[in-house]
Amino acid sequence: MRVERCKGTRDLSPDEMTKFRLIEGVFSDCCLKGGYREIRTPTLEYLHLFTSTGTLTPGTLGKVYSFLDWDGWSGERVVLRPDATIPVARSYIDTVQNGGLTKLFYVTNIFIFEETGKETRERWQCGAELIGAGSTMADVELITLALDILKKLGLKKVELQLSHAGLIRALLAEFGLTPQEQASVFDQILDGDEAVFTKLKAKTPELGETLAPLLDPKGQSAGFLRNLKALFRRDLPEFEPALDNFIDIVDLMEALGYSYQIDIASGRGFEYYTGVIFQLFAGKERVAGGGRYDALIPLMGGREVPASGFALYLDPLIGLIKPEVIDGQLPERILIRVGDSTLETVKEGFSIATYLRDAGYAAEMNLGSQPPADIRWILDVKNEAPRFVVTDTATKKESQARTAKEVLALLGGNGDS
Repeated sequence: MRVERCKGTRDLSPDEMTKFRLIEGVFSDCCLKGGYREIRTPTLEYLHLFTSTGTLTPGTLGKVYSFLDWDGWSGERVVLRPDATIPVARSYIDTVQNGGLTKLFYVTNIFIFEETGKETRERWQCGAELIGAGSTMADVELITLALDILKKLGLKKVELQLSHAGLIRALLAEFGLTPQEQASVFDQILDGDEAVFTKLKAKTPELGETLAPLLDPKGQSAGFLRNLKALFRRDLPEFEPALDNFIDIVDLMEALGYSYQIDIASGRGFEYYTGVIFQLFAGKERVAGGGRYDALIPLMGGREVPASGFALYLDPLIGLIKPEVIDGQLPERILIRVGDSTLETVKEGFSIATYLRDAGYAAEMNLGSQPPADIRWILDVKNEAPRFVVTDTATKKESQARTAKEVLALLGGNGDS
């Protein structure tokens, strides 16, 4: 009988895991240097954590993996986390007492059911959350952090798309929708149904004509938003606070030299977003997304505190990492071959392997197979002087050495370790 993977899951091969660890390492390094500290939350959370606050769209909640955590007498329904930010917010409420600035990052998996099984149901993310700062600087810090990480991973021509949940909500209110209708339409927008704007314009043509600049916007400058503000200032003043916030963010992005695309209809994300929403694309692949969610922690029973965050999506990123980026990150590999099986020679082989690993090389013992294609050096250990022969596989040059220090010097080290 053939043993199969669960539908919608995937194995990460050694080559893919090399890329995974590279992404994880670059992400963690950038976050730590930016003052963020790592957190890890449980895979299982109570279902009511996601349902009681209405923080996820119905489309998402219909795709969670949930079951009864039975203790023999009663039970509580739990889920495999469908989102990473809400558990972090729950942990913040549980553990942070002073309400000060908190900067957290994580590498985790989330679980989303998908009927066909053609898309992965277990998805990996690298995420950062900035809690306690509600300024323009905080929003821009997260956006630029995500962009800088992708740059360090060797991704070129990354496109930044900006939207604003405050503008979307103000827009829906103008169409006279009831709160329930607003929530339903907003869910459709967040689930990626951008055609909903077209339907709204058809329903109320006059209002649709007035709001046309906002309904079909694809601008690339703060000037575009200022024009909208001037257009709406007299007749639609309720748009002004969100527009002012959006203008401040793109002004700072421009001052820092970053390019972006404004697209109000690209507000894809979770329902808890309240301010700027951003997405990053490498070609057609959406590789990151995030935004401001000031209402989330209060909805979950915490204090009034601003918050924002983002996530990098590892599954598409793994396929985009170029081999040359990996080559620059991995240590040179050395294959150690023992000339005979005497105890003294084998001991010498293991000893020099440890010595070279401590010096920063990837040293592995030859166990009888052909040398891997990416081995740079071959070190032969003999039971007679000179004890070592170093072969550079790139040039085929052989050199002899009497001691481990001499071997390290031949490899390019200083031999002083």
